[in-house]
Amino acid sequence: MKKSIKIVVFGAVLVLFTVFACSKDDSEPLVKEGGPFAISELAGNWEASSANFNGGNVNIDVVDQGGTVSLTVQGNGNFTLNIDPVDRAAYTVSGEMFWEKFEGEFYFAIEWDDYPGDWDTYGATLAGTTFSINGGADTGEYDFNDDGTFESASISFTFIRA
Repeated sequence: MKKSIKIVVFGAVLVLFTVFACSKDDSEPLVKEGGPFAISELAGNWEASSANFNGGNVNIDVVDQGGTVSLTVQGNGNFTLNIDPVDRAAYTVSGEMFWEKFEGEFYFAIEWDDYPGDWDTYGATLAGTTFSINGGADTGEYDFNDDGTFESASISFTFIRA
């Protein structure tokens, strides 16, 4: 009888370990379809017609100031974003775009490579050759005073397919 109890207890411990050690998120692929458009529709090169960073009392449109912003998206949603302000050195950020499904709705999301495992959601539209994304507070970063430290910002970009 004692041997049977030990086997049952051992089995229960093994089941609990398996449940808690394996995260559901680790095994599920990111959703690339289901939203208003498939992420693969973004594949290609894009040039920004506007690239706004709003950090509280400061709003900067890199393109309006004479800089450039370009976006290259792969069919799987991986991307690179090149930001070349007119008054400082250019830099590149990257990440992955996907749809976050929450309570039956799909939200456009980006996981930035600099913050693995964390993502932000954005308003996103794709209309013909125009792709726009708009994020709320803390959905981007910009070095507003060019001191080498990036500050939290909301972002709003409009891209035209190149």
